[in-house]
Amino acid sequence: MKQSEAVKRLSHFDQQGRYVFSTRDMARVFSGESSRSREATLKRLSEAGILERPSKGVYVYALSRHKGPDTLELIARTLRRGAYNYVSLESSLSEYGVISQVPVGRLTVMTTGRKGEYRTPYGVIEFTHTRRGVSDILASTQMRQRPLRVATPNTALRDIKRVGRNTHLIDERALHDD
Repeated sequence: MKQSEAVKRLSHFDQQGRYVFSTRDMARVFSGESSRSREATLKRLSEAGILERPSKGVYVYALSRHKGPDTLELIARTLRRGAYNYVSLESSLSEYGVISQVPVGRLTVMTTGRKGEYRTPYGVIEFTHTRRGVSDILASTQMRQRPLRVATPNTALRDIKRVGRNTHLIDERALHDD
């Protein structure tokens, strides 16, 4: 596929606010191409700087008008599509002011999918597996104006204790003020 046609297709999705894609999504974006041709197109677009590949199986449209602070969460959601994911542990507790240190360039996510750590140009994503049920996850998290749900302060504290993380930075007074 010609680069101009590929950019036109990616721009169409970008206008709808979609700029992070899985490999499977790319099969839909570039439908009508054979898998071999699509792989060649993706490689050319990556080399030209039109697509970024922050992690295996994930592509970011580099020319997107929507890239911003939510990009790392969108990558996390794409990496664990089909699983329930929510921001928790240090990332969540820091946002609530319950711990004094802010995890810079790191996103801690609880997931019903497999655990893992992914280093991307946008930051590190750390997935920690949870066996909590869907109804429990939905009841103990909040949906905000962002890609992933966020744990409530008490849920994040419970998660951090369950996974055996260091709790000495937790300000109990800040936790009870919320």
